[in-house]
Amino acid sequence: GHIPCGLICHPDKEHVLYPLGCTVVIQDLDSKKQTFLHGHTNNVSCVVVSRNGVYVASGQVTFMGFKADIILWDFQRKELLARLSLHKGKIEGLAFSPNSLYLVSLGGQDDGSVVVWHVGKREAVCGSPASARSAGSATVVVCSSCRDEMFVTAGNGTIRVWELDLANRKIRPTECQTGQLRRVITGVKMADDDNYFYVGTSSGDVLKVNTNNKLMTDYGPQKEKFSSGVTALLLLKTGDLIVGTGGGIVALCKGSNYKVMKKIQVQGAVTSLTCRGQGHQFFVGTNECQIYRINYAAFKEELIAACHNEAVQDIVFPLGTSDLFATCSKNDIRVWHTPENRELLRIVTPNVTCHAIEFMRDGKSIISAWNDGKIRAFTPETGRLMYVINHAHSLGVTAIAATSDCKRIISGGGEGQMRVWEIGERTHKLGEVLKEHVSAVSCIKIKKNDRECVTASLDGTCIIWDIVRFIRKQMILANTLFKCVCYHPEEYQIITSGTDRRIGYWEVFDGSAIREVEGSVSGSVNGMDITSDGAYFVTGGDDHLVKLWDYNEGAVTHVGVGHSGNITRLKICPGNKYIVSVSADGAILLWKYPDLH
Repeated sequence: GHIPCGLICHPDKEHVLYPLGCTVVIQDLDSKKQTFLHGHTNNVSCVVVSRNGVYVASGQVTFMGFKADIILWDFQRKELLARLSLHKGKIEGLAFSPNSLYLVSLGGQDDGSVVVWHVGKREAVCGSPASARSAGSATVVVCSSCRDEMFVTAGNGTIRVWELDLANRKIRPTECQTGQLRRVITGVKMADDDNYFYVGTSSGDVLKVNTNNKLMTDYGPQKEKFSSGVTALLLLKTGDLIVGTGGGIVALCKGSNYKVMKKIQVQGAVTSLTCRGQGHQFFVGTNECQIYRINYAAFKEELIAACHNEAVQDIVFPLGTSDLFATCSKNDIRVWHTPENRELLRIVTPNVTCHAIEFMRDGKSIISAWNDGKIRAFTPETGRLMYVINHAHSLGVTAIAATSDCKRIISGGGEGQMRVWEIGERTHKLGEVLKEHVSAVSCIKIKKNDRECVTASLDGTCIIWDIVRFIRKQMILANTLFKCVCYHPEEYQIITSGTDRRIGYWEVFDGSAIREVEGSVSGSVNGMDITSDGAYFVTGGDDHLVKLWDYNEGAVTHVGVGHSGNITRLKICPGNKYIVSVSADGAILLWKYPDLH
């Protein structure tokens, strides 16, 4: 939701497109079915669809000094047509000419050039610096509505109308005059007849510029400017404007005097406005990862998609059901309904991050570990706060688990302590403190009989505890930061993994190593989960891949490619129907559990 104009309704009126990490998602509006365009090596920074709906183009960011690719896609076949590579660092904006002859691209701040590409030949026609040395950098590009040879760029204190001279392979800019006004341009919308265009500014007003004499004709609203700036614009056939603002207001304005006729409030700053068909319906995208559908006549918002807008830290299923699962992130915990892929409940605790969650075995509460050092318990149906354990750990609570009789919670903290809490009907008190780890506890798993547990820590140790007598039974040492640990269902072995990318099998009885396998070629392994019969397990980590392993063979049987951020945790659902993985780019991916027979 952070990409300006990232949400686009396709001209066929049946699909919307939006970027998610390194992929572009195409979603059918009716069936909700998604297809993915994979090909970028880093986060997508802009996406655009040609007017006839045949082509999709997307640009990416890359590291300083390296080339950033633009990829041209075939929409119908969902395949890569060409990689266009000239700009460095970042692609700031893209625009197709009205007849899809040309694609205009704008490089980021470190690149500063504008390039015209021939779509049919898949090659660059010509390029030029995007703005004068005296002006700021350009951030927005938009093509004419009628002529392939004209386009507009705008940005910090600059608005330019460009003409393409194909014979001489040159583009020639004309600076537009705005009189005394100095503005940072955030969005441009061209009229259907090309005679004028509107630009939205970060100061919260809209300027109207004549395309022929390059002069600003008027601007508004002059008194009541939009708070937090205009962040998105939509021009309707009637000549009226729909304005989206940084304060989350979507307003319908008169084209003549910019007077607000109707307005609604959405959650988050508006980053995209896109029409479905003629504009009887339009979609709003916000930077809090919410997508709304709005009917023009009623002008009421309807939330059609929502997700986390920060890294997702954990995912859990309740005991014995695959229809629900919960995820946690900064500010909130969300409960999802798996068959319909929709959000059922959102529990918001502002400005704190939830590191780990667990459903109590009896299904009466969700317990959660937060970085402000508190353990909070909520009801799973309503999200009501049941109780808080204050000052549970001094450096934030980093891991949490509950015994199967629901009478005790075991928590781990950033300082390395393990604490056992006695949970009564209306009381909760500290039962025991176990000090062994010297760094944050990353994972806690409890044996089925509630008599033993294993903890993994970033100090390079896993400890097996007796939680009846509260003593250490075994300690496993390795040169790694342990991120995850799992008991084999028969509970005579554990498997661990972490930053050394190796998956270790260990004997519970004496802590001896059984074997080690290479878990990933690059990057730490952050999450693992094992099937209820112990035959298979899954892992995920910084290589962005979900891997299914045969436990006895120690070999990968299936690999899932789809994430574009580091995978933080993943789970196999009860009944082995799905695998759900969550990642640092805020995505939750559902995978079909493979047929193994």
